[in-house]
Amino acid sequence: MTYRYRLATVFLMGFFVDCINIFMPAVALPTIAAEFHVGISAGAWVANAYMLGLTLAIPLAPWLADRWGARGLMAGSMLAFALAAWACGEAGSFGQLVGWRFIQGMAGGLVIPVGQALAFNRFQGPERARVSTLVMAVALIAPALSPWLGGLIVDHGSWRWVFHSNIALALAAAGLAWLWVRDAPATARQRPDLRGLVLVSAALAAWLLGMSLYGSQGSGQGLALAWLGMAAGLAFTVLYAIHARKTAHPIVELQLLKSPRLRMSVAVYHAIPGVFTGVNLLNIFYLQDMLHLSAQATGRFMMVYAGGALVSMLVGGRLYNRAGARPLFIASMVLHSLGIAALAAVAAPADTWLLAAAYGLMGLGGGLGANTAQTTALLDFDGRQTQQASVIWNLNRQMAFSVGAAFFLMVFNTLATRLDAGRAYHMTFLIASLAGLVPLLQLRSLHTPEDHHARQQAHRP
Repeated sequence: MTYRYRLATVFLMGFFVDCINIFMPAVALPTIAAEFHVGISAGAWVANAYMLGLTLAIPLAPWLADRWGARGLMAGSMLAFALAAWACGEAGSFGQLVGWRFIQGMAGGLVIPVGQALAFNRFQGPERARVSTLVMAVALIAPALSPWLGGLIVDHGSWRWVFHSNIALALAAAGLAWLWVRDAPATARQRPDLRGLVLVSAALAAWLLGMSLYGSQGSGQGLALAWLGMAAGLAFTVLYAIHARKTAHPIVELQLLKSPRLRMSVAVYHAIPGVFTGVNLLNIFYLQDMLHLSAQATGRFMMVYAGGALVSMLVGGRLYNRAGARPLFIASMVLHSLGIAALAAVAAPADTWLLAAAYGLMGLGGGLGANTAQTTALLDFDGRQTQQASVIWNLNRQMAFSVGAAFFLMVFNTLATRLDAGRAYHMTFLIASLAGLVPLLQLRSLHTPEDHHARQQAHRP
């Protein structure tokens, strides 16, 4: 195996472990919420805390890799991840579980952007599409198998093993990182923008807290706190935007979003994987609490999703260099939204064929959209800019998951105060299906391969 594929493999394993920790705990959330006597919105913090940890760590990763070396950072972070996974499984209270999930997210956030930048810098031009397809296709094993395995663990054992089962994979990733990754010569990277990091983390935390509280509170002090949280999120967002303009090297270099490819990819990731995360979380509660399906049966539908995603990613990878991103983005959003809309028609446990069709369509759209976005996002960058764009990309990926879950939980909780639970679930799915089409409005900003080539020629002397 050549060195660049070793790097891709190490990055893939870190990404694989990360995906497992998004999808496997989700299927166990109804059981965890029941054991610790918390509601749906509070239970979502098992995922939110993980995402917040990732958000805090991802911007620090390039600087720490320069100081400690990529090999030491990637191996050490996976060892810390394994320790946190063990602690999550041993948690004696909901607060302890959320706290260790935050630490687990920080450990995972250190390995992903460094591994991605190392691997993607070794693949240029059309090769980026091929390696993106390989990485994303192999990573589908996680969302395909982890919910079903998690359901099996929950139904026949303890939810605690949903976390303990990750330890061996994290240790394997640490070992391969230590054996295969070479440390590049250190660069003179200045101290990271800690003020910007605090503002970014505070903004995300405030938005998630506000959305989690909104709708779960009928009125009074709880609702006021929800509005206060979202107002604080908006304030921290504006403060960071002002700070980024005045800082030479901000923690998140927002000027890179001037790239139409990166900007469109960011929007699509919110509209497809982000929306799907919220929809899937709600559907898990709907199927288990309303239709009384087992956790294992619930998780099995993700295998249908993964099958559709694998097919569409392989097809999309072959079409990308010929057709360009625009038609693939259109097809992905339409297929994904049709699948979400189909969930609104599921009303009985016997509707398994409809559930399979819905997850199949969401998988086709999700795989095509995620792979196209992954390939498109970093095409305009190389060298140091690749690493900085990778920070934006990975922050956005994690934020899409968190915001998608928090936003649609907020929508559902708000509707549930006015409608019965079944209708609230169905109405939320219909709203989500429309939300997933919003990036179609900005497709004109995405140049075709011919447009991009013409623009390059026009700017040559």
